[in-house]
Amino acid sequence: MPTSVTIAQPVLAGVTEIFRAVFNDPDLELTPRSTADEVPGWDSMTHITLIVEAECRFGVLFQAAEIESLHSVGELVRAIEAKRGPAAVSGQWSAVSGQSRNI
Repeated sequence: MPTSVTIAQPVLAGVTEIFRAVFNDPDLELTPRSTADEVPGWDSMTHITLIVEAECRFGVLFQAAEIESLHSVGELVRAIEAKRGPAAVSGQWSAVSGQSRNI
């Protein structure tokens, strides 16, 4: 039996799109275990940008303490999933691209 927590692929794919846009790297590959140490340019300022983009895209809001506790892509994905619950949110605005996106 696997010991890892299942990550929803649509949310991981959406988070990956956000990272690719923020870092301007269309080839960036992420896994749930990816951390700031592994992604060049992922510093405190880009962390906030990533969080704001995720909030906009997925229709969620994070508290400051939650933001500080997100240290990997998987933690971000799980936090988004927990906040979204069973209902999917679509057509959210992207601050980076300035476009509306469906998820």
